[in-house]
Amino acid sequence: MSQALSTDILIVGGGIAGLWLNARLRRQGFATLLVENATLGGGQSVKSQGIIHGGAKYALHGALTGASEAIADMPRRWREALAGSGELDLSGVRLLSDAHYLWSPGSLAGNITSFFASKAVRGRVDQVKGEQLPPALQHPKFRGKVYRLAELVLDVPSLIARLAELAADGLLAAESIAPLHEQGQLVGLIVDGREIRAQRIVLSAGRGNAELLAALGLTQPAQQLRPLHMVLVKGPTLKPLYAHCLGGGPKPRVTVTTHPAADGEWVWYLGGDLAEAAGVSRDAAAQIQAAQQEISTLLPWLDLSSARWATLRVDRAEPAQSGLVRPDNAFLADQGQLLVGWPTKLALAPDFADRVLAALDRDGIQPATHAPLPALPRPAVARPAWKELF
Repeated sequence: MSQALSTDILIVGGGIAGLWLNARLRRQGFATLLVENATLGGGQSVKSQGIIHGGAKYALHGALTGASEAIADMPRRWREALAGSGELDLSGVRLLSDAHYLWSPGSLAGNITSFFASKAVRGRVDQVKGEQLPPALQHPKFRGKVYRLAELVLDVPSLIARLAELAADGLLAAESIAPLHEQGQLVGLIVDGREIRAQRIVLSAGRGNAELLAALGLTQPAQQLRPLHMVLVKGPTLKPLYAHCLGGGPKPRVTVTTHPAADGEWVWYLGGDLAEAAGVSRDAAAQIQAAQQEISTLLPWLDLSSARWATLRVDRAEPAQSGLVRPDNAFLADQGQLLVGWPTKLALAPDFADRVLAALDRDGIQPATHAPLPALPRPAVARPAWKELF
């Protein structure tokens, strides 16, 4: 058996939530070790569109909801981290766009104007025109209104790489995990046959949490999966666009983010209502056809005759909610030594870390002294979908 290890906090799951938590804990002086059984960020994280929401899209039906208020402070916290002056130093992470946009096609432009002039969202959005429009919408045939949101869009692969740097020697690539009990208490995990003791264990493995809980003999907290069927399009005529296109309902008709390909072309990554229930039920060919129809309807001047298309299925893992609704905040449950959570979305990773730190503080968990970690097998950083599919 490999040499036994000890640490303050043992984290299982190397997506952005686990990596952000790991970096926060290390900055607070805790010894940490993060275990990942595949690639860092390879589950939901690298498939994210990279938007740091401030909640405006959740207010599309005309009222600020619990979701929009809970998330409202996230762009500020991420901006400070990206500037190197926040709770983490994320300077060097690539910022794809310092704003996200809401765009209403001509048919909807009237009823959205009064909403954005209302007190509910004043100060969060500004209308833009002419040269201020996103490059893809700067066309004489464009009819509609565009609003600029104070939200960011990040290059997720560079974020994962930076958070992995902040983990220093505290990453472990491993396959099998089993509980380590003493006198009926969970005191650590057995990872690939190696005993690792910790004051607290945090599961932050996204959809992997359900399997980990089963391995620990637990059924709670229960998990739900909300599937998406995303579409990617790559072509020489694409220009940057980071926007929610509004439909008639509470969800964006389509959400577009733009990502750099290695050959200098841009890739559009399409989510929103397009990727939800009806999109999930379509096969790849039908989903691509639906996306092509949407783009040709919304941006009829765009020549996509030489574009390449692909789809990507993503399962959003969350704590179970009645009716499969979207949770409003990051979620954390604790059972003695074990903490289990889901950030529920990329922007809420800092909120997830706050909740873990609050639980440690409540229980009086303090950094202890541990032997230095030996050289450990390190998980690789996930490659983004646009590099895999094109």
